[in-house]
Amino acid sequence: MGDDRDSTLLEDARRLLPRITAVRREIHRAPELGTTLPRTQQTVLRELSGLPLSVVPGDRLTSVTATLTGARPGRTILLRADMDALPQAEETGLDFASATPGVMHACGHDTHTAMLLGAAQLLAARRERLAGRVVFMFQPAEEICEGALPMIEDGVLETPEGRPVDAAFALHITTRHPSGTVHLRPGPQSAAADMLRITVRGRGAHAAAPYRGLDPVPVACEIVQALQTMVTRTVNVFEPAVLSVTRVTAGTASNIIPDTAEIAGTFRTLSDATRKTVRDGILRVADGVAAAHGLTADVELPDVTPVVSNDPDFTGLVTRAATALLGPERVRTLPHPIMGAEDFAFVLQRVPGAMAFLGACPPGQTPGQVPDNHSSRVVYDEAALAVGAAVHAGVAVGCLRG
Repeated sequence: MGDDRDSTLLEDARRLLPRITAVRREIHRAPELGTTLPRTQQTVLRELSGLPLSVVPGDRLTSVTATLTGARPGRTILLRADMDALPQAEETGLDFASATPGVMHACGHDTHTAMLLGAAQLLAARRERLAGRVVFMFQPAEEICEGALPMIEDGVLETPEGRPVDAAFALHITTRHPSGTVHLRPGPQSAAADMLRITVRGRGAHAAAPYRGLDPVPVACEIVQALQTMVTRTVNVFEPAVLSVTRVTAGTASNIIPDTAEIAGTFRTLSDATRKTVRDGILRVADGVAAAHGLTADVELPDVTPVVSNDPDFTGLVTRAATALLGPERVRTLPHPIMGAEDFAFVLQRVPGAMAFLGACPPGQTPGQVPDNHSSRVVYDEAALAVGAAVHAGVAVGCLRG
């Protein structure tokens, strides 16, 4: 890495920044949820038109897959951006704030889409220098973890000849880091996510005569407390696990003991062994505590996403590419994984690759002390979008250099 091709990428990305920013704001004003993003899809298709790409809109999802074929044969790299928003009202006060009540791009997927569109322009201009293909994966439904797998099932990870793509890369914006910096680590970087749903089944009664029933409410409360103890006492402290109960519901009136109480939440782990330890512990605790009081518990533990695990060799390629663009002081190794989850993990299960974080803390603010992803008040420094587009393109150039 480090020839004149790399040195011009960032300059060219900065020249594209006004358009990248305008597209980002257009998407931000009109956020869409889940698997159905028709307006966002049309914006992506419009921006890709005129480029030397093979563009395929999704059938099952409002996704877009676009392929750039270089001048010479070679490897295939996939670059991914997610496009969906979150069901929350925006409180940023921005003049391009969401015009859709109760929906907001609070996780930066509008910036991800705009950056990848910018990267498509940068790479299309360098097509004659590429040995291989670039697949641009514009994915819906990351927030509900229902977008990556359908696109994989529809063949996004396969070349027209039926061969698997050789590598994959994604960026995720955050205000936790200084604007224009890139952060990643080899190995586990983001956690596996699983849900928990426990229904405690008792027997309803009048609240004035609880002895005539089997009250599920205090038993549910005891299960919640016991789950926290289970994690701290059965999981190795050097193999992190987080279990959060986020909802407890029961009853219809203040003078009725209900038949059931429901517990819901999530748990996050960084290895298959710890994941199994936590799953087994939830089953044991729920059944045991309920049985101690003469009740039963139905436990559901739906899988959501596996661990985001960065391939060490490809992480090195990303680090070299980003360093060539930005300098070593702006490319940093994450000291530890985070416990957030990402359905890009399904791609990395099948293809060696990596995800990196792009810092976008607003100017004059302190990283980590401003609203971040999933906050209704999160604001990103849009100057970082040029860096993101250039890093996407630089990684592809580094992978496909003939």
